Amino acid sequence: MLKQFIEYVKGAYEELTNHVVWPKWDEVYKMTIVVAVFSAIFSIFIAAVDYVFRYVLQAYYKLIKS
Repeated sequence: MLKQFIEYVKGAYEELTNHVVWPKWDEVYKMTIVVAVFSAIFSIFIAAVDYVFRYVLQAYYKLIKS
């Protein structure tokens, strides 16, 4: 069992170091910026939708209460 695990780890390491094509650092940097900007825009959108729903629900509850 331990021998199989060691062979698996060796095979995985060999695959990652010799057969995987890793992106260049400038590409990683650009994609990180894209993800960060998209995440910020998406979070602002979600916050705006939350604010609108809260406003609408509060107005609805005030209408029902009176």
